[in-house]
Amino acid sequence: MDIIALTELLRKAVMVMIKAGSPPMIAALVVGLVISVLQAVTQIQEQSLAFIPKVLAVFVTLIFLFPYMFSVLSDLTHEIFDLALRLS
Repeated sequence: MDIIALTELLRKAVMVMIKAGSPPMIAALVVGLVISVLQAVTQIQEQSLAFIPKVLAVFVTLIFLFPYMFSVLSDLTHEIFDLALRLS
């Protein structure tokens, strides 16, 4: 395996991490931001108040986007196995 193929494989792996990991992270970010604004408006400064909505948002995001995330991960897995078969 030459360095160009390895670099391309690593680039694809990073892109898969971004594609698969960003939806739950964005959901947690948006919910955290909304809860923070509500806490600032109502002057409720409870730190644990944002935890449950964030967990629920991430869980719901994972449930709805699991087929997409699985597809992205399985495509990369197939590419890696195809590359391994071509090299052997």
